[in-house]
Amino acid sequence: MIFTCRNCGGNVVFSPEKQKMYCPYCEGEDCEESTVKPTTVTQCSNCGGEIQINEYTSSSKCSYCGQHIVFDERVTGAYEPQLILPFKIGKEDAKKLMRDTFSKKIFAPDSFLSEVKLNSMEGMYVPFWLYDYDTNYDYEGKGTKVRVWRSGNTEYTETSYYTIQRNMDVAFDKVPVDASFALNDEIMDLMEPYKYGELIDFSPKYMSGFFGEIYNDTADNLESRAKQKAENDAEGLLKSSISGYTTVTPIRKNLRMQKKGTHYTLFPVWLYMYTYRGKTYRYHVNGQTGKVIGTVPVSVAKVCAYGATLAASFATIGLLVRTILEIL
Repeated sequence: MIFTCRNCGGNVVFSPEKQKMYCPYCEGEDCEESTVKPTTVTQCSNCGGEIQINEYTSSSKCSYCGQHIVFDERVTGAYEPQLILPFKIGKEDAKKLMRDTFSKKIFAPDSFLSEVKLNSMEGMYVPFWLYDYDTNYDYEGKGTKVRVWRSGNTEYTETSYYTIQRNMDVAFDKVPVDASFALNDEIMDLMEPYKYGELIDFSPKYMSGFFGEIYNDTADNLESRAKQKAENDAEGLLKSSISGYTTVTPIRKNLRMQKKGTHYTLFPVWLYMYTYRGKTYRYHVNGQTGKVIGTVPVSVAKVCAYGATLAASFATIGLLVRTILEIL
């Protein structure tokens, strides 16, 4: 499907800045046609050009006419998301966040934050599964408190023993696991947290102007990661409730988890890829919160130039010291 402007026929996209559909040609707002054109996954319905996509692509951009396309059969039926977090940060703001984050890295290559390079940044809706759990943690442990004091020349140690019992009910809502094979799981975890209060019901119009994927694997196959996250959080809550002991030794740990439901959801991410000396560096900007993830490449030429400058400075200082000594 292609969203067209009822005023001028241009391609209408979702504007993160305006939080509404926007025509960049006539600057119309909420002017998308209610009737959209059916689009196959091999051909652009606007110009007929062949579209090169992979098996998971749900929205893309035609390389011939530049139209933003949402593929009907990949946003309906089994592939229709339940929820979506629309982009809150536009491309210009994402570029600014990159510059604000990395501009002080003096050894970065000159072209790293150039306008030309940053213009290649693309917005993408990443598929996620969100899991809800009811959890009960039944715990028993042995704690000790050790008191040491001196009286005269004698040191005394007193050890007190305690039984520690906890029974906690914890409800986990929307534990996130990304469902894209192309994106690194650890990086997607670092993109958190998202503001789940801004989740809304899915509509394909929010995808117009951005790339997107369907889930690459099922909720059942990816659930182990969600369970591990919930278990880690439950363990953290338990530990925070036990304090003041010198030592704590677990005796019984019984964590029971019951899945209440799953939600197929799309999260917004800006992606920037920069290649330097044959290596590709990937950067991710959370399209809702602006959190930036990535490491900066180091320019060998800049490091060498900096070293040469320091060496010249030290040589000048050495010559000055010798001259002063000779005068004295």
